[in-house]
Amino acid sequence: QVQLVESGGGLVQAGGSLRLSCAASGRTFSNYVMGWFRQVPGKEREFVAAIKWSGSYTVYADSVKGRFTISRDNAKNTVYLQMNSLKPEDTAVYYCAADSHISPPYYSGSYYYDYWGQGTQVTVSS
Repeated sequence: QVQLVESGGGLVQAGGSLRLSCAASGRTFSNYVMGWFRQVPGKEREFVAAIKWSGSYTVYADSVKGRFTISRDNAKNTVYLQMNSLKPEDTAVYYCAADSHISPPYYSGSYYYDYWGQGTQVTVSS
């Protein structure tokens, strides 16, 4: 089992920045692919970004490319999502996810992740 706890969400004005953190515990964190997803009420969960266990490969949704950066610190069992130039349409609950068996073509598929955090709310005001 892997336990994931997100933090860092909040209210920010458009154009501002936030950094989300996801602390993992329970298994060897460095073996896991880590992903960030987001969801608004009435819509499906949407892929945001993912990072390979080594940190050597990252992938982003087109909607956040150039504005968001995913990173990880395996020594701290933590993955981060730095969000810059935030827009009102970035408003959502952001979820951290983990899995040890996904290959890169499937990083954006929420179905493939076995472990999920409880989510943290990000609200961007216009």
